[in-house]
Amino acid sequence: MPRQLMMVAPGELGIGEYQLPEVGEGRVRVQSQFASAKHGTEMAGFKGYARGRGRYDKELGVFVKSAEPERPFTPHPVGGNMFVGAVTEVGAGVTGFAVGDRVLSYGGFREVQTVAASRLWKMPDGLSWKSAVCLDPADFAMAAVRDGNVRVGDAVAVFGMGAIGLMAVQIARLSGASPVIAVEPLANRRKAARACGADLVLDPTAGDVGLEIRLATRAPADRRARGVDVAIEYSGSVHALAAAIRGVAFGGNVVAGAFPPPYGPGLDLGAEAHQNRPNIIFSRACSDPNRDHPRWDELRIYEVCWRLIVEGKLSGEEVVSPVVPFEKLPTEYPKIATAPETNIKLGVEF
Repeated sequence: MPRQLMMVAPGELGIGEYQLPEVGEGRVRVQSQFASAKHGTEMAGFKGYARGRGRYDKELGVFVKSAEPERPFTPHPVGGNMFVGAVTEVGAGVTGFAVGDRVLSYGGFREVQTVAASRLWKMPDGLSWKSAVCLDPADFAMAAVRDGNVRVGDAVAVFGMGAIGLMAVQIARLSGASPVIAVEPLANRRKAARACGADLVLDPTAGDVGLEIRLATRAPADRRARGVDVAIEYSGSVHALAAAIRGVAFGGNVVAGAFPPPYGPGLDLGAEAHQNRPNIIFSRACSDPNRDHPRWDELRIYEVCWRLIVEGKLSGEEVVSPVVPFEKLPTEYPKIATAPETNIKLGVEF
């Protein structure tokens, strides 16, 4: 039987077997070769703060805490975002895919995947798997750049050099932004930001990063500290959001795209926010209708991001790090939470 990463006991990971379903109509079976994690979203479940908000009620538009007692623990699959593999079986009604095709799709850390053909992307020859699995972070980064209304010549700051932040740096540059400023406390991620094209990389633990951003965007003529036109926050830190508000220009846009736990103290909405009146925009690519509905939806964002990846204009080479064998996942996966300085976007080789 194939194997997958499991939460075998509270706080304890292991590798367990699972039963393969029938391929079924419109579905495809794939042998996994590589995969990656989605750090921010997966940590919400791994650390437990996602459960504390309760269930989102679509009719009411709010999170509602359940009065039901918490269910007893049962072993369950953990983590995994996108994978690359080879097609081994094609279900009835599937066209465009054949046994042996190399494909990308969404799925957990499983040796064998059974997925809908509609959620497959065929890998062109020579395309790096590291770039391919960055389609998901590119999706959210593209939405954030678009929601922030980044235009040619805009100064942009991106907070948090995880996978989405690094893709946002690249997309902001492709949009004609200049300068593109990356803000990140971890040295390995600052290095990746430089490789991804950031014009300036700042360590928020080394000083007043909001003020540094304003000084870095002085107007040449009168030396006014303008601030950035758009600040994109993907770290999930209340201090990063506060610095984004401090560093954005008068009337500029602050895009809040992270999926953080409840914020503690540190956000002052009576200071720069009150004086400079930025627009705070919440961005979530997977929540249609898009702000530019009906012209744009998430499917169109995927199409554009995939084209840019295939054309080599977006790269995941500096993003997917480290790459570990599947067998080491039980010890390597928790380091996303306990040792973030050792990773950016965890990759897995099967």
